[in-house]
Amino acid sequence: MSKGFLTLFFVTFMVLSMSMKKRHEQKLVVVSIALLLLFNIPFLLIYSLEGAILGIPVFYFVIFSIWLVSIVIAYIVLKRHYE
Repeated sequence: MSKGFLTLFFVTFMVLSMSMKKRHEQKLVVVSIALLLLFNIPFLLIYSLEGAILGIPVFYFVIFSIWLVSIVIAYIVLKRHYE
């Protein structure tokens, strides 16, 4: 990763964590760690199967489903934060 991306990530994280409650911040950290584990090669190879779901290869369907679920969870956590 480039140094600029890491700096931007760190600054964004610091701004969010200054105004965010500890429990919301912890939930987002748990989601990030879960994504790190789920997008790791051993877990991804589990879904390297032949076949398709709704015309989409299983591998791509699983990756984008996990990604979509993580976005929804982050949205719910952040929505509760700003209420």
